[in-house]
Amino acid sequence: MKKKCMMLAAAAALLFGAAGQAEAQKTKKLFNGKDLSNWNFVVDKNAVPAEEVYTVQDGVINIKGQPFGYMYTKESFDNYKLHVEWRWPDGVESNSGIFLMIADPKNPFPNGIECQLHAGDAGDFVLLGGSDLLQFQNAPGQPRPAFPVVKKKKASSEKPAGEWNEANIFVKDGQITVYINGEYQNSGTNPHKTGPIGLQSEGNNIQFRNVTVTPW
Repeated sequence: MKKKCMMLAAAAALLFGAAGQAEAQKTKKLFNGKDLSNWNFVVDKNAVPAEEVYTVQDGVINIKGQPFGYMYTKESFDNYKLHVEWRWPDGVESNSGIFLMIADPKNPFPNGIECQLHAGDAGDFVLLGGSDLLQFQNAPGQPRPAFPVVKKKKASSEKPAGEWNEANIFVKDGQITVYINGEYQNSGTNPHKTGPIGLQSEGNNIQFRNVTVTPW
């Protein structure tokens, strides 16, 4: 399994470094820079209207962080490279995540794999809503945690609060490989191979831009 993950990471690295005109022509903007018309929204307990949590200003997605919830694409995706840029605009590190292969858009957490964006932990996997990764090993004799985690491989490669970060996530036949600011951080294997992509509301203000997907 370790060898397979290393091979997948190497293949993703080749794709990551081969950004040419042909790839650019295939790339699809999940955020058009103007509105959120191609996204659905979840707010914990439907406490407030979605438009109070998820907004667009100056070509950037703004997510308040409270209440909990997430926005997710109306379209499903399977084999792709996902590019997402994010920052903590108030200069205060907080919490959020990128949701992958959402199988069931439940409230307030879906069944899906979260690529963690919590400050200091970007690149961890969190298994939401009963989702699973082959890399997760539960402690013998212990109940499964509510939010199982597969930790990233290296120390944080995040930038200071206020600066823009990049996540490049490669998904191929359920295999997930994550780079944060160009540095490899994690790999995982999900039995579920397709689904929408989501951005989380949790913690404090966060901004997203240049959210794109390229078929792989």
